[in-house]
Amino acid sequence: MTDEELMDLALDEARAALDHGDVPIGAVVVRGGDVIARRHNERELTGDPTAHAEVLALRDAADVVGGWRLGECTLVVTLEPCLMCGGAAVNSRLKRLVYGAADMKAGACLSLYNVCDDPRLNHRVELTPGVRAEECGDLLVEFFEAARN
Repeated sequence: MTDEELMDLALDEARAALDHGDVPIGAVVVRGGDVIARRHNERELTGDPTAHAEVLALRDAADVVGGWRLGECTLVVTLEPCLMCGGAAVNSRLKRLVYGAADMKAGACLSLYNVCDDPRLNHRVELTPGVRAEECGDLLVEFFEAARN
């Protein structure tokens, strides 16, 4: 599957977060062309501050792989990961990270920081930003506009 096709799956996950009032962010993990995990934000649903789509998807992927090292995997997410999620990508030894919309307020994978390519860390994650960025961003804008009204 292409990055654009994988982003379709991530967007489907993001829309699922709307069913329980969570910020619509979705993530999928792919290994060898197979989707092995797909999740969306569940902070409001669970009350867990770490229940970001990326962290949940990486946890599920680790279960499938049978360990925490995800060096053959790609994470595809609708919004640029925050520092926690970017750090989880690095700590899982993820091969590649693909994201849609940039996050100028909390993005830690190019916008505010670049934890995925910090030479002080022991692992670097290949980045592909901006895949279907406008569509990913529009979903978030619509969510926050509705929340304000």
